Amino acid sequence: MTVNRLPRTFYPLVLILLITSTTFGQETKTITLEDAFQNRTFAAEGLYGLRSMADGVHYTVQNSSTIDKYSYKTGEQVETLFDAANFEELPSFSDYHLNDLETKILIETGVESIYRHSYLASYYVYDMESKTLVPVSEKGKQQLGTFSPDGSQVAFVRENNLYIRDLFEKEEKQITFDGVRNEIINGAPDWVYEEEFGFSQGFHWSPDGKKIAFYRFDERRVREFHMTMFGALYPESYNFKYPKAGELNSLVTIHVYNQETGKITSMDVGEETDQYIPRIKWTRDPVVLSIMRLNRLQNQLDILHADAGSGTSKVVYSESNKHYISEVSDNTITYLPDGESFILNSEKDGYFHLYHYNFNSGQMEPITTGDYDISSFMGYDEKQQRLYYSSYEESSIQRHIYSIKLDGTKKQKLSTQPGTNRATFSTTFKYYILNHSSANTPPYITLHNQKGKLIRVLKDNEKLKETVKEYGYAKTEFMTLPTVSGEELNAWIIKPNDFDPGKAYPLFIYVYGGPESQSVTDSWGRRGAWFQMLVQQGYVVACVDNRGTNGRGEAFRKATYMKLGELETIDQLEAAQWFGSQDYIDEERIGIFGWSYGGYMTSLCMTKGNGTFKMGIAVAPVTTWRYYDTVYTERFMRTPQENPEGYDDNSPINFADGLQGEFLLIHGSGDDNVHCQNSMDFVEALVEANKQFEMQFYPNKNHGIYGGNTSFHLYTRMTEFILENL
Repeated sequence: MTVNRLPRTFYPLVLILLITSTTFGQETKTITLEDAFQNRTFAAEGLYGLRSMADGVHYTVQNSSTIDKYSYKTGEQVETLFDAANFEELPSFSDYHLNDLETKILIETGVESIYRHSYLASYYVYDMESKTLVPVSEKGKQQLGTFSPDGSQVAFVRENNLYIRDLFEKEEKQITFDGVRNEIINGAPDWVYEEEFGFSQGFHWSPDGKKIAFYRFDERRVREFHMTMFGALYPESYNFKYPKAGELNSLVTIHVYNQETGKITSMDVGEETDQYIPRIKWTRDPVVLSIMRLNRLQNQLDILHADAGSGTSKVVYSESNKHYISEVSDNTITYLPDGESFILNSEKDGYFHLYHYNFNSGQMEPITTGDYDISSFMGYDEKQQRLYYSSYEESSIQRHIYSIKLDGTKKQKLSTQPGTNRATFSTTFKYYILNHSSANTPPYITLHNQKGKLIRVLKDNEKLKETVKEYGYAKTEFMTLPTVSGEELNAWIIKPNDFDPGKAYPLFIYVYGGPESQSVTDSWGRRGAWFQMLVQQGYVVACVDNRGTNGRGEAFRKATYMKLGELETIDQLEAAQWFGSQDYIDEERIGIFGWSYGGYMTSLCMTKGNGTFKMGIAVAPVTTWRYYDTVYTERFMRTPQENPEGYDDNSPINFADGLQGEFLLIHGSGDDNVHCQNSMDFVEALVEANKQFEMQFYPNKNHGIYGGNTSFHLYTRMTEFILENL
């Protein structure tokens, strides 16, 4: 086979300016790193801080220093509920929450991040009637400020203890007293719960406001991880509890504080202590607390109902899985007003579907059925008895919005445009805001009534569409790739606008590939401008979702169980080799890049790929699952004690001597998630194997590696590496 190969050309970054070129007879601008990461040239407009009000016909939005009330029907501003400019003590604020009666607003300011979700803040309460602003506490910053249902009190966490502030009596009452950093946490999760179960609030008011249910984490037996924080004459050591795979977790208990008696009652969560409590929530009955319980292997889910007064509990639902239970979240169960049933989101039939379960009779009826996954449950309209959800019913790379009756009849598709659709419903479900995008169309945000009728366009991103045209964005195409396993893998590809099928182009592959993830979606991508910049430089850019990813049912999603990295690497190597066999790809110039799990995949592909890739960039990679946390790792791998081969047979550290090609390793030294230890041990293995490589470390930066000039610097480094080596 004879093809014309494009020469490798290195363009110094100082020459990547806003110059013009000719594409299809039109002058187009050249994308620069400044455009992509500093100037917000390709930033999409959205709606931020939007909250539906109780009447379901109005919503609030944060506009800089104000909180404004709007009409769904007209889109016009009705009034300004709060203006920070009127208060010297509050020059700015980051978030807000209205109480249920919508008479007060809880204002957050002075936010200090702790981990991915958690943060400290100074909270203020604004009374809309008296127009007064008062601090929740003057004894130090708080966490998780939350109104009681009637708005008369605010509960919060400070220094690992739970407090209640009475807004009428102006008293601050301490509820727990044993909270100590790195020992006991009351009312908030520990690191691994926050990261892997995805919540930061560990307490909840009962519906009648008389009780607070809360978590207590005893971390004393969990080993500490130490990170050095640079910048001072003597760098400081930051220590926090991090349970690595196979190690001891926190002891987690659930308690209820009764305001009327002042008593704290422990809930019965069973005799086993080596387990997880991924969610608690109140039922419709203010004396019955719902508790979700997972065994440590995460293949057995029990839902308990606990009596808030006595603490006694009973199991009302159980589900087991031969692999693991997926997606235990806030929307796993939704209690219905009949007081005897809930909506359950489960993959018990091999796909995620919605069920109606009566916890008194044990009767379960499917609401949705079919060979497709429900993507997310969005809510239940009690008046119309209709559920709203998104699913992959039409395509594994697209998401559409549907409604359906509780009995599974009268299903209606609400979204009409192909691509990815997300909906936010008003409190009464009378209106919803639809956010639609596709790989080639920026977000288009519209307002609809509950029947799907378009009422108004909220954000059309016409300016961004014109910008994209000016810069000559190339089209993203979707395809499926064949594999030896017989599975067809979803993929997207971007080719230069002046693409010539008779030439052989260098190929740059982006990979994530982790379990239950999805990168190949028909949606507007956040790294799109950078990929388009590379395409303008003459590269073909592609992405492939390997086995283990989402949107295609349980069998595909859980194919990698007990052997993370094995099948994913096989799939990525086969995909690269398939691309290399095409006339338009230069098989000797294929590169790969990934972050986090994608960095792990990149490292494996570079060490086990036998030279398939000419270059690779691994950012913040896991290099051995022995170093990652219990909840995530053991869900997919069990413990290292049970599955040592699964941990070691696909650790890049153990295959460092197989590295071929140019390799760039990047990590933030302050990464509390995937510790820099992963890269350091990989470096040591590469050195011992006498393998040359490049590395870039960012002091004190976390897993996202951002802040100040960091993102621009990072992508400049990666771009230079690509242009020099691919």
